Amino acid sequence: MNAATPWPADIRLKRKERILEVDFDDGTKFRLPAELLRVESPSAEVQGHGTGQKKTVPGKANVAITTVEPVGNYALRIVFDDGHDTGLYTWETLHRLGTDSEKIWTDYITALEREGLSRE
Repeated sequence: MNAATPWPADIRLKRKERILEVDFDDGTKFRLPAELLRVESPSAEVQGHGTGQKKTVPGKANVAITTVEPVGNYALRIVFDDGHDTGLYTWETLHRLGTDSEKIWTDYITALEREGLSRE
């Protein structure tokens, strides 16, 4: 991270809505669905250990966030109700997921279809 990386001003978990709301100090505000956060987890389990190793994660349409834990002053650990709790969501990662959510979501749906997988 560098000085230009937006910093979270407020983080709210909306359990019933399955949403993580993040307001950044640059004025951007994002409502990040649990499903998007889960299927885009920065963990090695999802992203792999190198270029081109990212996995398409099916069956997470109803995933929920159980807890959000701060990690130092640079990231969050998000614990999901399917047991997934690895991968640290840095402020930069959360900002990118918010900024690029439409493209990320479209790419995810396309990958599911291409691989014959389902959100359910």
